[in-house]
Amino acid sequence: MTRRAVGAFVATLVTLAVGACGSAGPAAAPPGTPPPVLVERATPSPVASRTPVLPAVLAASVPVRLEIPTLAVDSALMELGLQDDGSLEVPPGAFPAGWFSGAPTPGERGPAIIVGHIDWVTGPGVFFRLAELAVGDEILVGRTDGSVVVFRTTGVTRYPKDAFPTDLVYGDLDHAGLRLVSCGGEFDAATGHYEDNVIAFAELVT
Repeated sequence: MTRRAVGAFVATLVTLAVGACGSAGPAAAPPGTPPPVLVERATPSPVASRTPVLPAVLAASVPVRLEIPTLAVDSALMELGLQDDGSLEVPPGAFPAGWFSGAPTPGERGPAIIVGHIDWVTGPGVFFRLAELAVGDEILVGRTDGSVVVFRTTGVTRYPKDAFPTDLVYGDLDHAGLRLVSCGGEFDAATGHYEDNVIAFAELVT
């Protein structure tokens, strides 16, 4: 199965485990059909041709570093796969963030997935301020081939964990996209977990 086909595979077989970033550790959030969501997007520049002009895409290269200047984020990236139960692995602590190796690498066509905690027993996590990310903010990803790819944020939305937007996060794209996934909303002290997921959407610039 190719990485580009992973969206359909995850949508049917994988339960996302980015649910909790608190001291109790991660909890699974079953995928479901999301309610209608308005995602704020930057106004596109006019083009002369009626044929959509897609941004360039790059060959695969493992991501090693994530920078979000407006949030003062500068983190190494660890590789994440799937656990035995089919759920997505999450980083074992507040830092670093991790990239899902079953999806396209950042810069390839399709949705690259980077996951991080909002906090941990040790304090704030790498995505502590993810909800503050604004449309137009740049996200930089360093890769092993020496390139630094730049993405521009198109929207940041919070979803209840029982309405995780699987298709929006993992679904196939005709361009190079990026999703940053963490948790947020109210913290449930009884379970030790946050009630929502915060997801930032971005598209490749260079």
